[in-house]
Amino acid sequence: MSNNAPLLEVSGLSKRFGGLVAARDIGFQIAPGEILGLIGPNGSGKSTVMKLILGVVRPDAGQVRVDGTDVAGWPTHRIAQQGVGIVFQHSRPLHRQTVLENILLALLPDSFLRLRAGRVALDRARAIAESVGLSHVLGRRPGTLPFADLRRMELAKAIARDPKVVLIDEPFAGLTMGEVESFAELIRGFRAQGRAVLLVDHNVKSVSALVDRVFAMYLGERIAEGTAAEVVQDPQVREVYLGGGMTTATRPPVAATGRKPLLQVNDLSVLYGKAQALDRVSLRVGEGEFVSVVGLNGAGKTTLFSAISGLVPYQQGSISWQEGGATVPLAGRSPASIARGGIVQCPETRELFGDMTVRENLDLAAQHLPPGEGAKQLAWLYELFPKLQARERQTAKTMSGGEQQMLAIARALMMKPRLLILDEPTLGLAPVIIEQISRALEVLRNTTPITVLLGEQNVTFALPHADRVYVLEHGRMIWEGPPGRFAAEAGEGYL
Repeated sequence: MSNNAPLLEVSGLSKRFGGLVAARDIGFQIAPGEILGLIGPNGSGKSTVMKLILGVVRPDAGQVRVDGTDVAGWPTHRIAQQGVGIVFQHSRPLHRQTVLENILLALLPDSFLRLRAGRVALDRARAIAESVGLSHVLGRRPGTLPFADLRRMELAKAIARDPKVVLIDEPFAGLTMGEVESFAELIRGFRAQGRAVLLVDHNVKSVSALVDRVFAMYLGERIAEGTAAEVVQDPQVREVYLGGGMTTATRPPVAATGRKPLLQVNDLSVLYGKAQALDRVSLRVGEGEFVSVVGLNGAGKTTLFSAISGLVPYQQGSISWQEGGATVPLAGRSPASIARGGIVQCPETRELFGDMTVRENLDLAAQHLPPGEGAKQLAWLYELFPKLQARERQTAKTMSGGEQQMLAIARALMMKPRLLILDEPTLGLAPVIIEQISRALEVLRNTTPITVLLGEQNVTFALPHADRVYVLEHGRMIWEGPPGRFAAEAGEGYL
């Protein structure tokens, strides 16, 4: 083929899973030595497109041309032989083999007739290891490596296959800020070698300095394409990531002076295996305050909330809570004890009991309340969310997504929390439902002493419901201030 011809050409790619359209008429091209960023929030279809290209999932329609050959529907191993490689987000090494042996395995031909590596292969494996900074750990096993070296090993394995097209999934997830640039430089090496690179990530900001073009998806469809600067300014992209079109009541000013600290998080660090999910995060929430933590998918919001709720351990830092007039540490307490003590989380995934009715879900949350309190709380919640009273005998799994979200919030409130943690309450909801949840939060703010810690990607929703705002990015707090200063100081760089 011509040197200017694309190495990867996707056209009309479509896939449905039952009634869900995961990808609709997706098309793009990547030339030799070009890096295309494929971005979109969770559920946008990025992973489906990547699986369609790799052959993990068969497309319903469309073409995937690798160096001019249509490989759509081929088995995965044949697509790999055609020249497509992948750098997985989660490392998949052979744990009993050394780093050198893992790279050697990727160099061996796809034949049972040759399972031993000769001198040429050994020299090549060592050269690849050196190129990605692994020379000093060749004899070590994967389980002893730091997380960044595991990611380098995935890069080395991809290089060993000598692919024409490289797919890189969430390249910077779990890396520290210091490791991101060195890993980005390794990815630029693919460009210098003339390979076509498809880099899959949640947002533009992570990859803007690395990619030549960006292809943005939402709900299975293309919403924008162009340079990173063009895509960031695209109105539809900004609405998807920042929210838009919804108006909420202006929050009355709340005096910060003299506010008693209810929750204090100091220098919190969380690791998932060897991946850094939170890096020295600090946060304070005053009694009666509404605090919003905004950040794109993967920023660490859920990890932060789960650490506060006792659902995930933390390796560094402290979390303290006002209880009985004293400041007490939460370390070592069970999630049940923390919830009974007044910190109740409404998770992003809702976690309802699908085969139980609305009333049964709510009654279950009221088990710890004194006699008579449950009935009062239930009556108040039915006023807050009238739809739940109308659906009282309906099982949770048969309700709409918006009704399920109302039930999840109501179940958390049924426990009469002092601090309510809401994790992405607007995710995937229609504007009319978001407005109903917004009104419910205003009722909480104006008529109850409940303190709220809100985690949101949708900035347009988060700002009106905040006395203070934190911005979380790649596991680190990068900004704190009142909502009125957000647009001027942090809004432009949010994407």
